[in-house]
Amino acid sequence: MFTLRRTSIAAIAAASAVLAGCGTAAEEDGASGEPVEGGNLTFATGDAEPTCLDPHVGGNMPQKIAGIHVVESLFTMTQDGEVEPWLAESGEMSDDGMAWTFTLKEGVEFTDGTPFDAEAVKANIEHLQDPATESSTGYLAVEHVDEVEAVDAHTAVFHMSEPDAALKESLAQTWLGIQSPAALERSREENCEAPVGTGPFVVEEWNRQHSITYSRNEGYTSAPATAEHEGPALLDTLTIRFMPDAASRYAALQAGEVDVIDSAQPDTIAQARRADGPIQDLVGVRSGAATRLELNTGGETFSDPLVRRAFMHASDIETGVDTLFFGTAERTTSLLASSTPHGTTHDDGAYDYDPQLASDLLDEAGWEMGSDGVRTKDGKRLTVRIPVSTHQSIPAEQSLLEQIQSQAADVGFDVTLDPMDLSSWYAAAGAWEFDAITAPYGKSSPDVLRIIFHSDGIEPAPSGYHANNINVRDEELDSLLERANQTTDEDERAELYAEAQQIIVDGAYVMPLYDWQTRILHRDSVNGLRLETNLSAPWFHEVWVD
Repeated sequence: MFTLRRTSIAAIAAASAVLAGCGTAAEEDGASGEPVEGGNLTFATGDAEPTCLDPHVGGNMPQKIAGIHVVESLFTMTQDGEVEPWLAESGEMSDDGMAWTFTLKEGVEFTDGTPFDAEAVKANIEHLQDPATESSTGYLAVEHVDEVEAVDAHTAVFHMSEPDAALKESLAQTWLGIQSPAALERSREENCEAPVGTGPFVVEEWNRQHSITYSRNEGYTSAPATAEHEGPALLDTLTIRFMPDAASRYAALQAGEVDVIDSAQPDTIAQARRADGPIQDLVGVRSGAATRLELNTGGETFSDPLVRRAFMHASDIETGVDTLFFGTAERTTSLLASSTPHGTTHDDGAYDYDPQLASDLLDEAGWEMGSDGVRTKDGKRLTVRIPVSTHQSIPAEQSLLEQIQSQAADVGFDVTLDPMDLSSWYAAAGAWEFDAITAPYGKSSPDVLRIIFHSDGIEPAPSGYHANNINVRDEELDSLLERANQTTDEDERAELYAEAQQIIVDGAYVMPLYDWQTRILHRDSVNGLRLETNLSAPWFHEVWVD
């Protein structure tokens, strides 16, 4: 049995503030004086350096972190999960769901002087859908858009191949951000080097393997509806430094060499909270799917549901998360992040730590324990290959995977963890060279379930990346996810998603671990820092430094 989780995003945000031991930085800094214009802020990120700054190409978290300062979306979202205007004033779906009409903000220009209008929107959707762009996240988000009609300068109609009730939520993502159509006509290399948007900053220089420097867009007029500051950014310049080592990032923050870091280790967050000193934390849940291990049913190891169930019961995830994350995260049994509507919790035993049950299931499946502690069947060892992206998995998560490796070994699994950089991880994932994998996927909508579990996702997007890692073709599951995406009735949507999640849990295809998070530490000289609601990316438009 499942429990339908109806917690609002507002409640989650409040809970997160309690968990963080403080309110948002913007709330805290309200009493610290009037905003000051000027200065530079340096933000050190642990995410991989993007291979392309155009968020349409591919579509991963490093591109969002780098791109949100330059490229803006048609919509944004509030902490309550409500879609709010950004470059679009409104969006309405037709009664039959086969058309969306968007009214666009007037008087906005891209930083190259090109006007933002319906033709620009049309050009961007076509760019996302062009196989030569090699998009994945954006491509999948607009796969039901048949064509875009520029009715007039400020009205764009999306004609659909089938209804998509989550389209506005999709259009709130940076990976579908609107770029200058003139810039899109440049070579791919030029656009990757410095995409042109309407955002508060402009790419000045990309010093590869070191940093990106942005300068303020003096003509900025298109702040999202959620912004508290509407004009140009307060900072003169913003610098993003690439620092993959967590200890080095934290040391640089302590020394004042950088002002903000992300991917902070849980122990350093706990330390900052205890110290009540010059370093403060900001933790947010990234919307979409929870952090999870997905089991490849197309491989030899996890084609058998008994073996998948055994793997679910072989590890004590709750204790591992409690121990390794120092109270900054909790074990989840939901496939969806707590910031995403219509997630269901599954505390009925499907994910209980029970090594005896795991052993019994493996016995039933015909896997016999060998003298070396590894089970075999028909001359084959019970192996589990897990590629680990050292950019996406922070050291605490890597330690959790090592615990899973150790505890699964107690019942006869031979788990291999293969640390690798992000590009190698994408190659391994694309080639199905894994038995289990942690693959983050964000979307401000429960429609993320359709992206990562519908059988269409087994086939790769133009980028070569396939979103469905469980390798399951289930007509009932596909139908539930399609119907949930097409209905505008929230109660019906909730029930359809609940049924879909139950099928996934019953199939033992996925092991939920904890909420995918943004973990920020910053110096107290940084004021006005907040997390943009969609995927909790740090938003620097309103930031000022003492």
